[in-house]
Amino acid sequence: MSPELEKCPRSLLVCEKSNFLNEKSRHDFHVSKHNFNYKISVLMPECGMLPANISTVINSFSHYYLVRALPVHELLEETFLESLVKKGHFYALSYNTKIDEDNSIALLSSGQLILSLDKDTYEQLGLEGRPSLYNHGKAMRLVVTLDLTDKSLSPGSKRYQRVLSSLKDRLPLRYDFFFTKYNTGADEEKTLNKLLSQYSYEEHKPAVSHQTLKEIPCPTLYPSDIQGKTLSCDPHHFLEWLGAVNLDISCENAADSFLSTYVCPEPQSSVSQALLCTVTGFISPENVFALLKELRQYFDEPRFTPWVSLTVHGFMDSPVSWGATEHRFLKGGENFYNFVCFKNQDYWLHMATGAQDGCPP
Repeated sequence: MSPELEKCPRSLLVCEKSNFLNEKSRHDFHVSKHNFNYKISVLMPECGMLPANISTVINSFSHYYLVRALPVHELLEETFLESLVKKGHFYALSYNTKIDEDNSIALLSSGQLILSLDKDTYEQLGLEGRPSLYNHGKAMRLVVTLDLTDKSLSPGSKRYQRVLSSLKDRLPLRYDFFFTKYNTGADEEKTLNKLLSQYSYEEHKPAVSHQTLKEIPCPTLYPSDIQGKTLSCDPHHFLEWLGAVNLDISCENAADSFLSTYVCPEPQSSVSQALLCTVTGFISPENVFALLKELRQYFDEPRFTPWVSLTVHGFMDSPVSWGATEHRFLKGGENFYNFVCFKNQDYWLHMATGAQDGCPP
């Protein structure tokens, strides 16, 4: 094996099996905690065209905004704080900031503002934080977490004024930001539009693409065998196969192919066709949950396939993965989860991140 391949970064994979109808199922919790998503892939074996109801859900995904050179203190201004941040369903993430090199900012729907800062920026701001979990020896990166819904940060309080002064006067940080929101009312729209009108911004709709795959080998999956001990292929091999399908890599190991010797894992069968639908943008957890709900209902009618797959990729340079758990890029930046939805409402959930990240919930 090539020495470079041996250096391939390790990853952490957590697998969970349950049923959507089980009152103890945590599928909605896991989706809601993964705040920052840039890509969704839906794979539907034995399907040639995206069903109309699923297409409708995808086309209704929230628009998102790329705001240029936005001062960070704008996220703390009183009207914005009260009208949008504290009501939830609003997300903000600094754009084009490399998490291992630059300062990176994230605003979660819970109202937590995460600032991942280099040492110089941290000392100039003068805010209280903690050393990053990824420092080696000296603390060269620090993380500031501000709960903007906490009473101590209510507009007018001493702590609020001190934080606002740090971000507005002491060191007025500016970054490009992604914004998105879900199901907000007229007042929230007015507040957001007022802010956007003061800066250069672009409004985007998530991009959607479809591809119909013909005569492809497909792993055999049984709901009861998530570990792949007898009836199914194991989770790592299944996710590897999904990645190959998404990248349009041949899984047949053809004798005349000099590009790929990859082969679909066993046990396997051949499917006549499969639909691959990909959505890219800044996608909220609420939109993901709406799509997952529609995929569950796909089996309300008889289908040839026993399962469909939904894969959700987080931003590689997001300062957090699930909830407020710190995330780093290191060598790969992997930060994703996958649902396999079966016709009996059982599901598998695979959650993957870098080996040095915190364990997914």
